[in-house]
Amino acid sequence: MNSCSVKQQINEHLAEIAQAIGHANRLEILEYLAQGQHSVEELTILTGLSVANTSRHLQILRRAKLVQTERKGKYILYSMTNQDEVVTLLRALGIVGENNWAEIQKIMNDYFNAQDTLEPISRQALLSRLQDDDVTLLDVRPEHEFSIGHLPKALNIPLKDLQTKLSQLPKHHEIIAYCRGAYCILSVEAIRFLREKGFKVRRLEDGYPEWKAAGLTVET
Repeated sequence: MNSCSVKQQINEHLAEIAQAIGHANRLEILEYLAQGQHSVEELTILTGLSVANTSRHLQILRRAKLVQTERKGKYILYSMTNQDEVVTLLRALGIVGENNWAEIQKIMNDYFNAQDTLEPISRQALLSRLQDDDVTLLDVRPEHEFSIGHLPKALNIPLKDLQTKLSQLPKHHEIIAYCRGAYCILSVEAIRFLREKGFKVRRLEDGYPEWKAAGLTVET
């Protein structure tokens, strides 16, 4: 086997990975799997796709070795393979898109920046704030995602429950809200609602999966 053949074979396999993530629905599925294991049925509800379409996308991701399966009772559960590496790959894809595609920049400006005029807080800045113990972390993901893993000392109030659980939030601490990732709208909607109620709140620049992929401490 000559060196050109070796490189070509490697590139062909890498191209399979690129093709597997090259679909908007599969990127969405991977975002949900970055939170933890899910069955086809759960992913169907989350994405709004049919069972057949969800299964087809999962098989493509599985052939590219981006997801794996585990049987629990009558259910087959899907999860990311080498989750932290895949999450890092997806975030790198997002950064390339944000920096090079005017269309993505416009969407970010029209929605995220328009809804949230304050610059999101970075992971490094948040780490410093956590040491000073002067912020409250708010995870607005659904409870079952929070139970799989979350940032240290985070309080879980899903977005749909914020209205009825405002009393659990402190007025004397700044609140840092986060959710599934950089493009998750849950935290954007949460900070808009909380600011209207008089809370001081900012958004983390990304989410739980990126925090974990960076090797930072998480709790379960």
